[in-house]
Amino acid sequence: MASLMKYIYFVLGLYVADAIISLAFLSTMVAFLHTSGAGPFNVGFPAGETFKMHGEPLKLLTNHGHTTNGAGGTAVVLVGAGGLIALILEHKSRKKYDKSSGAFFAWAIMVVLSWLLVLTALIYTYVLQSKTGKQVIDLTVLSENPYPAKYPLDSWTPENWYKEVLNLPLEDDKDRVIIAYVLRIMRGWKYNLIAFFLVGFTLSSLVVTELLRSRKQSAKYGRTPQYVEHK
Repeated sequence: MASLMKYIYFVLGLYVADAIISLAFLSTMVAFLHTSGAGPFNVGFPAGETFKMHGEPLKLLTNHGHTTNGAGGTAVVLVGAGGLIALILEHKSRKKYDKSSGAFFAWAIMVVLSWLLVLTALIYTYVLQSKTGKQVIDLTVLSENPYPAKYPLDSWTPENWYKEVLNLPLEDDKDRVIIAYVLRIMRGWKYNLIAFFLVGFTLSSLVVTELLRSRKQSAKYGRTPQYVEHK
């Protein structure tokens, strides 16, 4: 079997790029939650009465975002930056000793663990989205808890909460435009997790296969870590 290193370099670049996209989506969402997303928003009743609502519910679920943030950071720093170092050391080891390096083995473990963290974030996010996806905001309860109080019923992911906020009779069209824009970002983050997972799986498969191929080839020819001088 031929070396898979050129494919590993390419897929590693995709993996890091996807991680950066995921982190960018998350940063946009977090910035929104701490600024315009916190409200208050003006909400109107059909009778013409208006009240202010807090932009966030009392029970806002964000741990799946923290998990995704950890997966993205791990992919960029440990798999991306660490991978460049490991691959350089691997190249030198194969050139001098004609065998795989310990750094490549350690990096292979990190790649698999990183992919498993992405898998965890993917499952966690979609389970929470599904679990809270059919909830609706009770306008009467909302009006009884005006700003600065927060809506007390149920637990909400940011995406499902602001999706329901858009169904309220918001008085300011600017609020509606901003929320709709950030909702697209939130959905992009959720769907990007699928691509993140698939690219991570591909990278893990390539790295593990290449590691096994190299070790099998070394064992086949009885190679030892003996320095080879290149003139």
